[in-house]
Amino acid sequence: MSAHGDHDMGHTIAGWTGSVIAILGFAVAGAALILASPAGLWLGALLVALGALASWLLHLAGRGKPTGARPPHLQHWRTPDPAGRRGHPDCLGCRLVGRAPDRAPGPTPVRDRQRVEA
Repeated sequence: MSAHGDHDMGHTIAGWTGSVIAILGFAVAGAALILASPAGLWLGALLVALGALASWLLHLAGRGKPTGARPPHLQHWRTPDPAGRRGHPDCLGCRLVGRAPDRAPGPTPVRDRQRVEA
């Protein structure tokens, strides 16, 4: 494993790509702020937005991860997410494009036991 042991740090292609592009955007915007360049500020903001978009698109292509820890055999950052193209439960990014898989059926809570038994 890695230096983190069995802990899933969430490293994925989608996460790394979006983070690198966003960091580059913040660096460009910071330099533009020092140089008093409005065009540079807009370019930096555009790069930050592009980083978010790239991360989202890669997540939808199966290169991200669902919420929570992954099984150990899927924790390597280059391993694609097998459920990524179908959608993840509780994932806003998946729901925005209509990929909202049905949740696994679970026990139905009984709110009023007397009314159910009557």
